[in-house]
Amino acid sequence: MLTAGVLWMILLHSLAAAQAPTLESVLKKMDAAAANFQTTQADFVWDQYQKVVDEHDLQKGTVYYRRSGKEIEMMADIKEPDQKFLLYKEGKLQVYQPKIEQVMEYTAGANHNEIESYLVLGFGGSGQELKKQFDVEYQGEETIDGIATAKLRLWIDLSRGISLQQEFKQGQGDSRLAKYSSINVHAKINNDVFRLKTTGKTKFVSPRG
Repeated sequence: MLTAGVLWMILLHSLAAAQAPTLESVLKKMDAAAANFQTTQADFVWDQYQKVVDEHDLQKGTVYYRRSGKEIEMMADIKEPDQKFLLYKEGKLQVYQPKIEQVMEYTAGANHNEIESYLVLGFGGSGQELKKQFDVEYQGEETIDGIATAKLRLWIDLSRGISLQQEFKQGQGDSRLAKYSSINVHAKINNDVFRLKTTGKTKFVSPRG
C-alpha cells in the first residue's frame, strides 16, 4: 500500500516531468516572443575562434533590434577593438568602418531569409524559422549568468524566449560564440540608431563592384 509520502513524491516527479522543457516547448516559447517582438537592446561579446592559429578575435559593443513591418532590422555598434557599425535593413547588410571611411554593402538577394534568420537569431526570429534554417536539438538546461536557459544551437531564456548565448561550429575546428547581457526587451530606441552616420568622404563598396 502506498503511503501519503510516496504518493506525494510521485506527484512531484510527475509535475517536474510535465514541466521539463522540450525542443518543441522551447521553440513555441520563441514563437510567442517573436509574435510580440518590437524592440530589443543588448550588450554583446562576439568571439571568433580560429583553431589553426589558436586565436580568439573578440568584438564588444551594443546591438539594437526592431520590427519594421514584417522584417527585423539590426544595428550593431562595435566599440572594441576598433569602432565599426553593422546595419541590416531592407534586405541589405552594410558594414561601416569610420576609421577608413568605407561602407561594404552586401545584398541578401535569394538568401534573404537565411541571412535574416542568422542575424536576428534569438531576437525577433521565431522558433519555427530557426528550425527551418538550422538543425536544432534540445541539449538540456543550463544556467547563464543566473538565468535558467534551454540549450539548443543557442541558449534560450526560458522565461522570455530570447537568446542569451549562441555558438556556431565552423570548418576545421573554428567557432563563433556570441554572448548577450543587459538585455532590454521593448527598449525605446531612436530611429537614428538604424542609420549609418557617414560623411561626404565615405566610400560605398560592393564586393561585386
